[in-house]
Amino acid sequence: MRKFVDLTRVVEDNQPVYPGDDPTRLCRSRVLNEDGYNNHRLEISMHSGTHIDGPMHLTQSDLYVDQIEINRLIGKGVLIDVRGETEIAMKSQYEDAISEDSIVLFWTGRDSLFGSEDYFLKNPFLTSELAEFLVERRTRMVGFDSSSPDRYPYDIHGILFGGGCLIAENLTGLENLSDSKELEVFAIPLKIHADSSIARIFAAVR
Repeated sequence: MRKFVDLTRVVEDNQPVYPGDDPTRLCRSRVLNEDGYNNHRLEISMHSGTHIDGPMHLTQSDLYVDQIEINRLIGKGVLIDVRGETEIAMKSQYEDAISEDSIVLFWTGRDSLFGSEDYFLKNPFLTSELAEFLVERRTRMVGFDSSSPDRYPYDIHGILFGGGCLIAENLTGLENLSDSKELEVFAIPLKIHADSSIARIFAAVR
């Protein structure tokens, strides 16, 4: 029997954002006792909290998130334990562990640092060799419980996007997948005409 594990951060007012990004604003705009109904208003960057980077984010691509085929956002999941690693390099065991056309989740264990400067600016990063291997494997998406797969000038983003690989950032709770025998990932952005999107990302495990 499958169990579902939510890997998404809660969207809330003034949640931590990458330095320099616009703040998140979430407020109750109508109150039942005064207005006859409840409502909330949200102002948010598409790169706030748990989100999916589309190729338009850092390349000349003209592909908007709403144009991404939904089957690219769901797939077999592979969990890679990289806790304690700063430079996430290619390893021989990835040849067997990472199958073609999968969604690869990198478990850095840094989600507990969310909101700190270290979390956003001192994140682990993929090497170009590993990024190119992921592209060769036709990886649908990579996901991280950290802020990014690389650092400025974001060359790894370019390699992944150039190979058709999407990027999910600011996941949480990847430790809940560590004992799973089978893993399917659902990474669902808004159907929004934008470069990237906040997303609900979860996994079905056995």
